Amino acid sequence: MDTKKLQKIVVLGTGGTIAGTAARAEDLTGYTAGQLGVQLLLSGVPGLSETLQGDELVSEQVAQLDSKDMDHATWQALALRSAHWLGQSDVRAVVITHGTDTLEETAWFLQQVLHTDKPVVLTCAMRPATALAPDGPQNLRDALAVARDPRAVGVLAVCAGQIHTAQRVQKVHPYRLEAFSSGEFGPQGWIEQGQVRWAESPTRSAEQGHAHHALGVPSANWPWVAVLHSHAGVEARQIDAWVQAGLKGLVVAGTGNGTVHQGLMSALLAAQAQGVAVRLTTRCAEGALVGPVAAFQAAALGLNAYKARVSLLLELIAPGHH
Repeated sequence: MDTKKLQKIVVLGTGGTIAGTAARAEDLTGYTAGQLGVQLLLSGVPGLSETLQGDELVSEQVAQLDSKDMDHATWQALALRSAHWLGQSDVRAVVITHGTDTLEETAWFLQQVLHTDKPVVLTCAMRPATALAPDGPQNLRDALAVARDPRAVGVLAVCAGQIHTAQRVQKVHPYRLEAFSSGEFGPQGWIEQGQVRWAESPTRSAEQGHAHHALGVPSANWPWVAVLHSHAGVEARQIDAWVQAGLKGLVVAGTGNGTVHQGLMSALLAAQAQGVAVRLTTRCAEGALVGPVAAFQAAALGLNAYKARVSLLLELIAPGHH
């Protein structure tokens, strides 16, 4: 594919801290997320034309929310708009401005439902746009540099000069600028003085594009899939209540190597017998389950509980396509 012909980069805004405002410039936590439009954010990026090198920017506001409130309807709208733009021959890449709280979940959702070889780059900020030294403009400029890199592929997250894959990225700190990590794998790459340096050449994930059919199902009809953590003194009553209320899928974040409290086991097995799909992962911050696990299927790819929930959700929406 001749990338020289791809002249547009589309920036989709969803809100988040990057678009947040506070009454005082020194207030870095007491702000309101999702206040500024994406066009205004782009106007605040330094050296934009230097980064774009002639490419045209198209921006569109898909949502305007705090990402702690991210919902299935917004995911569906975002995926459909991304697919629309990625399908245009003159579009090189899509960049998405997003809040940090659920960025890893949105990234993994998009990784699975978008069937494209073009990059989709999520970026964010830890400080509001009104801060004395906001991090959003630099993150957005870095994201555009990654979007223009011919080796970029799949869904990526760019923050604090680092590039992470949708599969590995997770938020690991509540307020530092370097809030994201890929754990033991390390970043996929870095942006240094506007130049992209890859740790290794990116490859298209085998998990991409399987659940495209989910985009045709109204989000209001998506099944209820929950996350449950095993911990000391955990109560099984919540599982029974959820099953009675219509639960369809459950991801259990077990202790250690996927171990589950004995107080939960009978309720989980009963739920599974009643047709609830149960997947097991670990609540540990790094590593994946090793060896055979209990009576439940392990979450694929060493995903954390929240991404495993996304995968199970998509599996239940389109069971024949996974």
